[in-house]
Parts: sequence; C-alpha cells; structure tokens
Amino acid sequence: MNQPLQVVAAVTDLPTSLRSTALALGLDPAAWSDVLLAGLNGLGAGFGIKEIATGRYVFASARMAELFGCAPEDLLGRTDGDLLGTDVAASLRAADATAITLEQPHSSDHHLERDHVRRDFHVTRLLLGGSGDMLGVPARYLGAIWLEVSLQRQREAQLVQALQQLEQQQGIAEAMLREAPDAVLSDSEVGLFPNAHFDDQLRREVDLSLREHREFSMVSISIDPLTDTAQALGEVARQRVVEALGRLLRSNTRVMDASFRVNDERFAVLLSGVGLATAHSRMEGLRRQCATQIVVLDGQDFGFTVSMGVASFPHTAHTQEDLLQAADFALAAAQLRGGNHVTLASIRFEGAF
Repeated sequence: MNQPLQVVAAVTDLPTSLRSTALALGLDPAAWSDVLLAGLNGLGAGFGIKEIATGRYVFASARMAELFGCAPEDLLGRTDGDLLGTDVAASLRAADATAITLEQPHSSDHHLERDHVRRDFHVTRLLLGGSGDMLGVPARYLGAIWLEVSLQRQREAQLVQALQQLEQQQGIAEAMLREAPDAVLSDSEVGLFPNAHFDDQLRREVDLSLREHREFSMVSISIDPLTDTAQALGEVARQRVVEALGRLLRSNTRVMDASFRVNDERFAVLLSGVGLATAHSRMEGLRRQCATQIVVLDGQDFGFTVSMGVASFPHTAHTQEDLLQAADFALAAAQLRGGNHVTLASIRFEGAF
C-alpha cells in the first residue's frame, strides 16, 4: 500500500533540469536532445547555439538555417553580423548580452527582412553549460529558440485596424444622425438623439466594452425645478431651457459620445471609453456651465441648474439593466441633495454584503 506513495515522492524529488532528470532516471541524456529538437521542429521553431566568446554559431538546426537562407553547415562559424544587417545584428547582440547577464532564460522579439518580406520572431535565449552545471565555471555557449510569429502579428494588426475602422464608422454615423432631418431626430431643435435611439446605442457600448475590456460611462440628467421667473413665462421658457441644455451637451461631448433626450424631463449621455473619475470631471464642468447659463425670453432673463447621476460599466454595474438603475439611483441622490449636483454611483464589489 505504501509503494505508490514512495514512487510519487521519488518523482517529485527529481531535479528540474533535463540532463539531471535523465541521469536520475537512468536514461541517455542524448535522447533528451533528440526529443527537444523534434518538438521544436514540430512547432516550426529554429534552434541555434553560439559560442559566447566569439558570437559564432557552433550548431544550427535545419529550420534555424532556413531562417537565414542558407544550409546548416554554411551557418557554422559565422556570426549574426556576417549574416544580417548591422541594425539587426546589434539588436540580437544586445538581447544576447541581457540573457548572459541575467544568467536565466530571456525572451525578446525581433524581425528579419528578406526579399522585401518582413518576418517576425519571438526568440528565447538560455545559457548552456557553465554555472548552471559546474559551480564557478562561466557558461561557454548560448542557445536560442526562434519561433516565427508573423501570422499572429498580422492578425493582431488586422484586428486593431478593424476595431479602429468600426469606431470611425460609428463616429461618422452618429455625426450624420446629429445633422439628420426631423424624420430621424424628433428633437431637431435640441440637436440630440431621440429616446428611440438610446437602447441601440447602449447595447453597442456594452458589446464594445465586453470585447475590448474597457470602461464606458452613462450619465442620467434632469433639469431642476425652474426659477419663479421661468415658471411665470410658461412652457416656452422650459423649451428655451431644454434648447440651452442641448447646446451645452453637444459642445461638451466628443464625436464618439452620444447625448439623448429621454423625455421632457430627462436626458442621458453615453461617454465611450471614459471611466468614472473622468466622467465625473467632465460632467462637473457641464454642471457649472449650466448654472452660469443665462436664458433670455420676452426681455426677461433667468438661469437653470441640472442634477446628474454618473455610473460606469462594468465598475458600478455588470449588466445593461444594472447600469440604467445605477445611473438613476445616483441621479435621485443628486436631487435629494437639493439639485445642482453631480453624484457618482457606488462601485460594486463581488461578494459584498
């Protein structure tokens, strides 16, 4: 019954290096080299060994030689400077020096250009022999594993470009909507998106946030009770206040943001790629502009103030519905403080009671 436990203990006590492990198991260390090269070839990676003192290659796999456009025997005895341009060779020497100084595996990215075609590589270097095997004896050789990542880099660049184009197209579409006729913007005199457009835009922002792992903010806005002067002037005065707020919202948002008239009393703003702190700062500036804005009607002037609630996705809410609720709760808190205030939604913590 105790034998399996003894076997496990023996295996877990094995050395971490391949050579020492091979010796401990009674295996031929040379077999490990064959396994390593077979695995690297299967991955399409090249493997070469340089003499540290001279920088000359003393071993190169067939794949490694192919990277330099020559046969393995033609690579032996030559340096990177003999095979590559000065700039590339200097970059490789610097990475080699780092690996030698650190005395541990070191990785870096490099690119080679042949026949006007760029190829990208991820290179991992490791000392061979010396202090790792014999205490006090300097390492004599440096091994390098070259793994081509050109296709991966191309796909990453294409993805970034596609996302940039998507954002540009979204910005253009929103700019066109702002300038669209009354058939599209029911509040053309205000210049804001109608409520019918709000849900679609909010869903797009949530999708973009989840794909790119970035934050965005939502602001719920309400006009505070008007002054006695404005109330005496009736509904026209309220409409002038709404128009003034619409102008301020347009001038304080970017092309990728979107402002909406939810109903006669409520407005909303979606701030794309903006976190809670930045959203609060921008909305505080908007609140101050509203508080100092003068509206003139029939020879009389009056001002107005607004209350705002700011929430962010995903820091203060993890679903679209929670975000709407968080912004509304924050707005209600601003109104309870007497209006003319910007309130932030509370940040939610998983597992909090």
